[in-house]
Amino acid sequence: MKYALKKLVGFVCTLLFASLVVFFIIHMIPGDPATMMAGPGATQADVDAMSARMGLDQPIWKQYYRWLSKIILHGDLGVSLITNEPVAGMIGDKLFNTLVLSFWGIAFAVAFGIPLGILSALRQNSLLDIAVMGISIAGVSMPIFWLALLLVMLFSVNLGILPATGVGTWCHLVLPAISIGLNSLAIIARMTRSSMLEVLKEDYIRTAEAKGLSSNKVVLKHALKNAVIPIITTIGIQFGYLLGGAVLTESVFVYPGIGRLLISSINRRDYTTVQGCMLVITALFIVMNTLLDLIYPIFDPRIKRI
Repeated sequence: MKYALKKLVGFVCTLLFASLVVFFIIHMIPGDPATMMAGPGATQADVDAMSARMGLDQPIWKQYYRWLSKIILHGDLGVSLITNEPVAGMIGDKLFNTLVLSFWGIAFAVAFGIPLGILSALRQNSLLDIAVMGISIAGVSMPIFWLALLLVMLFSVNLGILPATGVGTWCHLVLPAISIGLNSLAIIARMTRSSMLEVLKEDYIRTAEAKGLSSNKVVLKHALKNAVIPIITTIGIQFGYLLGGAVLTESVFVYPGIGRLLISSINRRDYTTVQGCMLVITALFIVMNTLLDLIYPIFDPRIKRI
């Protein structure tokens, strides 16, 4: 209980700091929202009136306090400067699609990354190990948007077997999930291999083998169980990164998620929506890391005593 309480306090403090960083970064962007809202033919008096109505004439610390208070008390992220819609509603409509895409992306990465990492560790320095590490290096080095374009060219344009854009069926998720998940697959495979190689050298593994336990039981019950903490950490961090990577992937596949909303808001100088999107993405990343901290003791009870 004490361990969980300490982590939750850390979560709140980190989230408050993140909101501060997001707010001030957005307000450092060149341009004046009041001038944009007033229109091209507006006079200085019109701009000043718009600035006062939006609260932009107040000190920056007071603007931050008012913005944060609305979020905490009412869940109000403000109103879009372009569409005049509530930002929370706009994000809510898109967030589910991004979470679904990120889930299938990390599922693809875990389903292939962990087995490849285990096989690579068990066959160290073999052709299989070299091939897996080569694929991992390529996956880490390849830009997400470039891979997405390659997949569209191959499977949509040339072969015509998968849709390039849209949402609605599982077919629409295949190419975006692969493009967003390949980088994470490579990182998870490398971490699994590294963690397994370290554990396989331990004395208790040799003892288990000497007792006549089957190879599957030694690998899965003893080796993988003790190597799982770094792997879980990597998976959690990668899931958070997928939310950020979705920005480019959703733009390429015209996928209606929060990433595409963020890009379109940046292009339209919709600062309020950009601010809300960045805060939500940051909050999800922090939530994921906090959940990881809370589930660590399940795999290693010694952690809650640290």
